[in-house]
Amino acid sequence: MMKFRALKITYMKGILSLAFSICIFAGLSSTSNAQIAVKGEVVYTMAGDPIPNGVVLINNGVIESVGSADRITIPDAYEVHEAKIVTPGLIDARSVVGLAGYYNQNHDQDQLETSNAVQPELRAIDSYNAREFLVSYLRGEGITTVHTGHGPGAVISGQTMIVKTTGSTVDEALVDSTTMLAVTLGSSIRSNFSSPGTRSKAVAVLRQDLIRAQTYSENRAAGEVNSRDLKMESLADLLEGKIKALVSAHTASDIITALRIQREFGFPMVLEGASEAYLVIDELKEAGVPVIIHPKMIRPFGEAKNSSFETAAKLHEAGIPVVFQSGFEGYVPKSRVAKFEAAIAAANGLGMEKALYALTLGAASVLGIEDRVGSLEAGKDADVVLFDGDPFEYLTNTEAVIINGNLVHTLD
Repeated sequence: MMKFRALKITYMKGILSLAFSICIFAGLSSTSNAQIAVKGEVVYTMAGDPIPNGVVLINNGVIESVGSADRITIPDAYEVHEAKIVTPGLIDARSVVGLAGYYNQNHDQDQLETSNAVQPELRAIDSYNAREFLVSYLRGEGITTVHTGHGPGAVISGQTMIVKTTGSTVDEALVDSTTMLAVTLGSSIRSNFSSPGTRSKAVAVLRQDLIRAQTYSENRAAGEVNSRDLKMESLADLLEGKIKALVSAHTASDIITALRIQREFGFPMVLEGASEAYLVIDELKEAGVPVIIHPKMIRPFGEAKNSSFETAAKLHEAGIPVVFQSGFEGYVPKSRVAKFEAAIAAANGLGMEKALYALTLGAASVLGIEDRVGSLEAGKDADVVLFDGDPFEYLTNTEAVIINGNLVHTLD
């Protein structure tokens, strides 16, 4: 009887979650291309100093103008929304949401394919579920853009992509279909594959495939490729700088290995995880590699045993671009929220405004989408979040979220 009751409760929760998601998506089109005025007691544009008593005008999906209320007249036709704090849409710089689902069961876990340790040809766009409940959950916390895709745990697990947390299909959500290749260095690979089982073997496998890709790239440029090889195409794109490597490495030794491989082959790279980055700050600064720091509340064991709340502040102080992620760990309840991860860094040396920058324009710059999102500036996508207090305070409510000029979430 108790087992039956538990199953019934779980079933009802699933139905309620699905109904909630359907209601959210059903309301997306009702305010399409609306004319909206957002008034804030403080507006953080991230393109300059915060604006007290600020106004953001939105028209036809883009930001029309931003400034103080005494300089901007709100047209009568505009729908007005007010809040204490107004920010750009928040950006999660590394996630698996949309591939890893709410139920944490085989049918909604597509973030890691374990049939082969090197699969750069796997595309996140072919697995992303725009209707996944966790996507709407993140949207309700002010996350409007997510860099998501295949997770760490394989030498190359696949491609990542960038989406908005809106739309009912991947095409409606899409910002960039192929952003980076997810690479992992470290001992976590051996928990998913019998081979490679050691660090040196994993690096040897990676190096050999990159050497093959060099030849493929040369042949492709010369028009001498007779049949397509999806694996080699992806790696050739990396070597040609068309996409970046997103390298997950936590220990100082693995970070140094990542930098060495990057120098050897010359591909663009973003470091992810980096629990011991504070031990190799000089090397990271010399390499000019940005860091998507580990979730601040990561469980400190294994490769992340030396993680620190203060790492983001130390990297920022050294002039190394650092941004935040929700990431993925199997034990956590479904999905982290990058906003709260940034809050921990803000409270441990980074400060509120620098943490907010890293969660908005800083993240957009690392992902190469700063021309569209990350700040409140005329001509950019109208992604705006309204809070009733400090965004990094846990009890603060997200009063409204606007994506592409559409009101997609309200507190009501």
